Amino acid sequence: MAKNSGGGCLVVVLVVGLLAFGYYKWQHGSSSAAPEGVETGGGSGRYVALGDSYTASPHTGQQVGFPGGCLRSDDNYPHLVSADLKPAEFADASCSGATTANLTAAQKTSNGTNPPQLDAVTAKTTLVTLGIGGNDVGFLQLASSCATAHRTASPCKDRLTAGGHDQLAAQIDATAPKVGAVLDKIHGKAPKAKIIVVGYPTVLPDGDGCWPVLPVGAGDVAYFREALGKLNKMLEDQADAHRAGYADTATPGKGHDVCTASDTRWVEGVIPSLHAAPLHPNARGEQGMADAVLGVLKLPWS
Repeated sequence: MAKNSGGGCLVVVLVVGLLAFGYYKWQHGSSSAAPEGVETGGGSGRYVALGDSYTASPHTGQQVGFPGGCLRSDDNYPHLVSADLKPAEFADASCSGATTANLTAAQKTSNGTNPPQLDAVTAKTTLVTLGIGGNDVGFLQLASSCATAHRTASPCKDRLTAGGHDQLAAQIDATAPKVGAVLDKIHGKAPKAKIIVVGYPTVLPDGDGCWPVLPVGAGDVAYFREALGKLNKMLEDQADAHRAGYADTATPGKGHDVCTASDTRWVEGVIPSLHAAPLHPNARGEQGMADAVLGVLKLPWS
């Protein structure tokens, strides 16, 4: 009996220790400036969404908001999160094509100018989601030039890593302090806000891809898959370093990449089969991203 009792105590100690460690990891990566009792939902609080086209979600639903050139849809993940939480106020400032610079400076679009996205963040703001960085790195612009007639080719990797210098990795490193500076500005404008950095979902599958449906050679598929992983790791690290939470959308998005069936995929291919922009999340993907954000909000947060 004594032996069993000791073993039970050991299990309890281990469980409590693991829970405490998990709680610490979340606290370390969350907004410690958010005081107890400040909530977003149930008719209270102000939720502001900031981000690029993966946040705005062009063509997945009915276009909403101004300017029209931002191509925000009414079923993007911010709208889905807002519908679930039901805050007193909700502002979606996201805009297709946005970079970190457009969070503090106006963005001209093909149809109107979007004000600096941070203008939507006020002292009353209690929740901010931020999905940004991909356009700073230039992922979509680069991907559009990688089409090849050869299944195993890697024209983009060969060009972007010539001379032993990885241009994509360098761009990711250069974007890190820009993301960190934005998070600091959000804290300064909204000291009561919880901030969640939203990562990018899984776009490319493990393995060689699905050439010619996705006309990118195996070498470039591997190169861009690894680079997107580095981008998400950078975003997670910046969230951790600047008192924000991180919504991992890549892990739940595995098995829902551009090469999967139309009733499974979260991200459309070069020629979308569902309503979405090429190489962007469809409505199913936006729901998956919303679920990731809502999951983070359920974790302990001081």
